[in-house]
Amino acid sequence: MLNIPSHSLYTMLLVLSLLLLASTVQYVLQLKHPERDYEELRKRITSWWWMIGILFICLAVSTTTAIILFAFISFLALKEFFSIVPLRLNDRRVVFLAYLAIPLQYYWVGIGWYGMFIIFIPVYVFLLLPMRMVLMGETKGFIQSAGIIHWATMLTVYCISHVAYLLVLPEKNPQAGSLGLVIFILFMTELNDISQYIAGKLLGKHKIIPKVSPNKTWEGFLGGLACISLLSTVIAPWLTPLSPLQGLGAGVLISCAGFIGDVVISSVKRDLAIKDSGTLIPGHGGILDRFDSLIYTAPLFFHYCYYLAY
Repeated sequence: MLNIPSHSLYTMLLVLSLLLLASTVQYVLQLKHPERDYEELRKRITSWWWMIGILFICLAVSTTTAIILFAFISFLALKEFFSIVPLRLNDRRVVFLAYLAIPLQYYWVGIGWYGMFIIFIPVYVFLLLPMRMVLMGETKGFIQSAGIIHWATMLTVYCISHVAYLLVLPEKNPQAGSLGLVIFILFMTELNDISQYIAGKLLGKHKIIPKVSPNKTWEGFLGGLACISLLSTVIAPWLTPLSPLQGLGAGVLISCAGFIGDVVISSVKRDLAIKDSGTLIPGHGGILDRFDSLIYTAPLFFHYCYYLAY
């Protein structure tokens, strides 16, 4: 416990310092402008304290504890997804099998069985779920239900499990350890969301896909892309086995994938005519609202890093 490599430890302390700064700024703003409502900002910052606190504690305790945490996040995300999409009454039996895939998928992660980890859901679960649906004998709505359950399992279990598998990869950067890879993808993904938001607010004029996400602009996307790409050239060698040039590629990949993940989940919510996917995280919405970008960045960064360094 608490055997954290130096580079990962310093980065974790930096993140906590930024959170402390954000809390201080919110407190000062509230004192200077008591007539304004900063409740939403306070809720968001408080939620960040809880999320980052739980994450860092689990990462510090052990690899197994961290893997269990990500498995629980997959469970919450899958549960939330099924709560907002239309499913047939009979599909509850198939949904049970989708939930059963979570402990199995993360077991492959825990024992480091890469071959099974990489094909279990895309092959075995993909084939098993419709087989179970056929045995129920109900064909009405079959294609829609199969598509929903398959896609939900891929997004919330398979994609997120790639973050956990980073923890069991061999250490190629001893000063950061396997924790460095996880901290890097989480930190850069969230920083990408923030930088695209700020760039869009300050410079945004030309909308990209107004029917899906009216607040997304080319200026915001390109501003975030430039910021993350440059930062990644410095941070990637610090926390990962990647070189500065490879870090630049990782930054471009994370920024583009994060944007796509964000608008894909936005499309889901617009199709269902809902604002947030849930209310679990005060100030942020649901699990899918918070992890929409990571769902896309995690598997792509994993395979990018795995190909170049492992």
